[in-house]
Amino acid sequence: MQHWELLCPDGASFVYDDGLFRPGTDSFLLGSFPRLKPGARVCDLGSGTGLLGLLLLQRQRELAVTGVELLPEAVHLAEQAAARNGLTDRLTFRQGDLREIRSLLPAGGFDLAVCNPPYYPAGTGRLPETAALRTARTETGCTLDDICAAAAWLLRWGGAFCLVHKPERLADLCCVLRSHALEPKRLRFVCRRAGLAPSLLLMEARRGGRPGLDIAPPLCLEDGEGHPTAELDAAYFRMKEGSP
Repeated sequence: MQHWELLCPDGASFVYDDGLFRPGTDSFLLGSFPRLKPGARVCDLGSGTGLLGLLLLQRQRELAVTGVELLPEAVHLAEQAAARNGLTDRLTFRQGDLREIRSLLPAGGFDLAVCNPPYYPAGTGRLPETAALRTARTETGCTLDDICAAAAWLLRWGGAFCLVHKPERLADLCCVLRSHALEPKRLRFVCRRAGLAPSLLLMEARRGGRPGLDIAPPLCLEDGEGHPTAELDAAYFRMKEGSP
């Protein structure tokens, strides 16, 4: 079943399908993480129905975002969303396998690559019922190495790669990034509330960057009373009561 929702009042409309990719907090947090500059060329690897591209464009209208997605049905919905929002000149999609990125997009053509990847190695954990959801959750369709290789191909020298992942994969992530000349530069853990172990991490790497990793304070989703923090509200484009 398809669902259309607004990112915020008077904001972009996004679409998701229960059998494909349901939006999660990880996508919204990743959408708030990159440092965006007007005119930046952005590639979303595994773009699904286009939510992450819309999140970035909601923050910075002057972007050119290209999504790469394997599933034709997801690309169809993403293109509908781009059209509904009047963004077909700024949000486009290529249907294809990111493992074959060299046949899809030119080398060094992007300033920023983003990805909400499968978190778990193939053969681990309980698998979702549908093939689409299995591909989104586990590395059955592409591995972390495949994703980093694609990002390295797409990025200009000095370009940034931002992704969200699980803390238990941090060592794997750093090793794979470096193997593709993507130097980890900025790391932020995400936890439910202060004092709890992190459940996610946000990472920025730079193609050809120098060693040196900035570890930011944790991003907490709730305050001590269980209310959403200002940072979580900002990621969801929610205005606090009484805000201008």
